[in-house]
Amino acid sequence: MDRHGLNKEPGAPSLMLALLEGPRMLSEASTLIPARRFLEALEAGDGHTVLTLPGFMATDRSTRVLRHYLSHWGYDAQRWGLGRNYGVLHDGDIETALDDILAEHYEASGAPVSLLGWSLGGLLAREMARRQPAMVRNVVMLGSPLGDPRSTNAWRLFEWMSGRKIDDEEVRLRIARLREPLDNVPTTAIYSKSDAIVAWQIARLPPGDLVENIGINTSHLGMGFNPAVLYAIADRLRQPVAHWQPFNVSGMRRLFFH
Repeated sequence: MDRHGLNKEPGAPSLMLALLEGPRMLSEASTLIPARRFLEALEAGDGHTVLTLPGFMATDRSTRVLRHYLSHWGYDAQRWGLGRNYGVLHDGDIETALDDILAEHYEASGAPVSLLGWSLGGLLAREMARRQPAMVRNVVMLGSPLGDPRSTNAWRLFEWMSGRKIDDEEVRLRIARLREPLDNVPTTAIYSKSDAIVAWQIARLPPGDLVENIGINTSHLGMGFNPAVLYAIADRLRQPVAHWQPFNVSGMRRLFFH
């Protein structure tokens, strides 16, 4: 245990590796060209609403590719619509705003909504499900830091942009709660051991009945463009509400997932 009462977390990824995040993202995005036909040929979903939440400092533009494929697979793909994700709203309560958005989509569709969050967006999505479990079908998180922010290369920027210190009591309590299980909401954490922004160890969740961790070799910034990540998302969203099963990593899938 550290001085804040939390389990000791790993250090942040290498800053040298972080400098390669941009080029790696572009490389992964280019693989969508040969993979496009394969991805578009995947089995369609049931049409339920999927709400996408961008990562820290990102906007809905970053989730455009995700929403393109979600729509192609037949889902009602929705953006969060709150502008750039600073983790807080300077003119209001972000939790209330997100709960209002979730309630709006839940009432419009008449069915629980899937939440797809990238990095910080995944943390916000999981807490939405904690507050409103009856409105959420499942949660899929991409490289979300489910632990000490110091195990990322973004925590100083977060403090500066949000005006909050990660040692503040409120933030510390939220961090301690991140790994607590949700009530009857299936949760998928997609992580990468080569993630140069978030240490992969804190992007995984402890085992649970409705919890799974899927490892994929991808950059942090490229998760929304990586064909293997998109395939895993499609597979998870097709899970029946009452018959959720963990992602099957066997056969040829072992080449891409672990």
